[in-house]
Amino acid sequence: MRKFLLLSILGCMISIASYGQQVNAKQGISFKALFMDYQSQNGGSIGAIKDYDFGYEIGYYRQLQDNLKLVVPFKVGSVTSHTNSEVNGSPFYKKVFGLDAQIQYQFLQDSSIVTPYVVAGLGGVLEDVGEFNMQAPLGLGFQFKASERAFINVQSEYRVSFTDDRNNIQHAIGFVYWFGPQAPKKEEMSEIEEEDLVTDSDLDGIADYVDLCPNAFGSKELNGCPDVDDDGIADYLDDCPTEFGLLIFNGCPDTDGDGLSDNKDECPNIYGPINNKGCPGGDRDNDGVPDNVDRCPNQAGLIALGGCPDNDGDGIANLDDKCPNDPGPKVYNGCPDTDGDGLDDSIDKCPRSAGSVSTNGCPEITVKDKETLNIAMRALEFDTGRATIKGSSYSVMIQIADIMNRYPDYNLSISGHTDNTGKESTNQKLSEQRAKACYDFLVKNGIKSNRLSSQGFGESRPIADNTLLKGRSLNRRVEFNLVPR
Repeated sequence: MRKFLLLSILGCMISIASYGQQVNAKQGISFKALFMDYQSQNGGSIGAIKDYDFGYEIGYYRQLQDNLKLVVPFKVGSVTSHTNSEVNGSPFYKKVFGLDAQIQYQFLQDSSIVTPYVVAGLGGVLEDVGEFNMQAPLGLGFQFKASERAFINVQSEYRVSFTDDRNNIQHAIGFVYWFGPQAPKKEEMSEIEEEDLVTDSDLDGIADYVDLCPNAFGSKELNGCPDVDDDGIADYLDDCPTEFGLLIFNGCPDTDGDGLSDNKDECPNIYGPINNKGCPGGDRDNDGVPDNVDRCPNQAGLIALGGCPDNDGDGIANLDDKCPNDPGPKVYNGCPDTDGDGLDDSIDKCPRSAGSVSTNGCPEITVKDKETLNIAMRALEFDTGRATIKGSSYSVMIQIADIMNRYPDYNLSISGHTDNTGKESTNQKLSEQRAKACYDFLVKNGIKSNRLSSQGFGESRPIADNTLLKGRSLNRRVEFNLVPR
């Protein structure tokens, strides 16, 4: 008979669990400490703490509905029973093993911090001596939320036994942990949503499927979107969502009423023309660019260049153009590069002849021509003590004239020098005369005078030792140096 009752209890639990699976409920486990009183309900004193025995409980939970759960606790403990010795004999001390099937009804949902609930069910208890009895628990408990899945549980039960002297009271404290998929929660809905079974995430009374802002509380007039500044323009369309504004300005105000919204008005509190960015002011040069933004307010210019003129029409304002009267690219700050050698004309010493950076834009002088000029310094001869070029040196001077003709972008600097023999003043005069004699020779042979210069240095710049005959010979010289024009 007892085996039949136990099988019936197990069958009941399996049936309820199967129902829970049909609703795809979440599941949980519990661990609790038990305090069991078998004495006060069977002839002993009521409320005596010493009459409580200790035990453990491991339970299985399954969510059936929002407020309804199936609980299957397995209990283990050692209990002492008080019996009337005159009627039933002596007390007993036994180990007990219990298995229940309980239904727990909650008055609030699991999202609440504190949730009261009641439990009722049916269970079987097996004693270590082989005796078995059925018990019907009825209890009250409180659930305290620790996290989304963990709860502290405090519960008290009164258990009615179908066997004499087995009624008892049990108190439990422990925790419940839920795992698996979360059970769906029923959100609060407006009356319209309850009828139409639609979702309203922001609870503004407008269903998500027609709400343009489903996650932000809004008004029906704006299709569910908020309007913080209450100007009738939804925030997502409002360029100034926190300032009351006008539709014509996309929700922005125009404080000074000049037709330019404050967010674009450089003088939002002072009336001014739109072409002056909302600021007052004139246009002194009448070029259509207001003075407050005109880079050249006293010179009529182009709007594209901030009101500045462009004399050479190269697209660079005179103010920024290094060569305002000669058109040139921006890379050269408005200056041309006539010879295309990469140096603009403003820094090119030879702007009409391509050259290199090392020669400041002038053509390179060949090694041969440099050597010719160097030889001329030593080969040129004069009559002793005079500034007359000897006829044997005419060929040297003709070579120098030829070089000048081949390098039209260069000028020639002629400098005369002497040794220290004789008076210094005499030497100074002689060096000047000899340099001038070379100058005159070249002019007579077709070299323009504005490309030539001559100067005498006397004995002040020796290149060798004047105490030696050879040194004095080297110091008596005329130097020829090409200089970019």
